[in-house]
Amino acid sequence: MFNYRGSISGLYDQNTFDGQFLKDIARARSSLVIESPFIRLGRVEQLLSVIAKLRRRGVTVIINTRSPKEHDNVYETQAEEAIEMLQNLGVTVLFTVKHHRKLAVIDGEVFYEGSLNILSYYDSCEIMRRTVSPSEAEVLLRFIGLQKYLTKAS
Repeated sequence: MFNYRGSISGLYDQNTFDGQFLKDIARARSSLVIESPFIRLGRVEQLLSVIAKLRRRGVTVIINTRSPKEHDNVYETQAEEAIEMLQNLGVTVLFTVKHHRKLAVIDGEVFYEGSLNILSYYDSCEIMRRTVSPSEAEVLLRFIGLQKYLTKAS
């Protein structure tokens, strides 16, 4: 971890990401935004209980992904099933054509960005940077155009 202009940052790979990410999202007080172009049913099932707890506490959860139609045939059905499970919990699921961003923003304070598909990764060589900076998180949310969805949910 290092402190650079008021932000605290750290790097994670596919082996270390979940430990920190799960701690961060379990502590969410108001919002969780995840952008993951691909969705794999097994991965969503791993996160479902945490997301269900967040929703019961009134935390807004927004997921931006590709349409299941943009997944390979084998994964299209999985994506549809996973999205339905998330929507049944009250998660807002948005679809962006040709989506490829991989990031998460928690409470407008902590964010992750990198190459790891948060809702689909299984066995890959990836990297994610975790940054704690409310001002940079706000800039990121505005840049990707999702701030308006958090304002509507409040």
